Amino acid sequence: MIRMVSASIMLIIGVAFITIAAIGVARLPDVLQRMHAATKAGGIGVCLVVGGTLVAGGTSTPWPGVLTIMLMLLTLSAASQLLARAAYVSGAEVQGIERRDALAGVLARQDAPLEERTSSRRPDR
Repeated sequence: MIRMVSASIMLIIGVAFITIAAIGVARLPDVLQRMHAATKAGGIGVCLVVGGTLVAGGTSTPWPGVLTIMLMLLTLSAASQLLARAAYVSGAEVQGIERRDALAGVLARQDAPLEERTSSRRPDR
């Protein structure tokens, strides 16, 4: 009984985190904020859903679920750092750094986002 209640709570909270991540990806203004919502809230949500399934006893062997959670926790931070760096270097619009850009002079940054640099090369439709 207690196991099913705790599994249900984990599943509900996990789905709530995944829903919040999806709303954040759809509503946040720039690529870095969207990436943050997808990796942080989405990662926590997926780990809670997989953990809730494991607690409920939905699998005969728990190792794939445990490995999934471990790999999610180990790789999400590195992947989000690489995505953020690629977005910054490519010149993507970033909101909130109007005062001081801490990476100015550290990373070479394009002057304009990719969309603006390639739009002049496309034929008008």
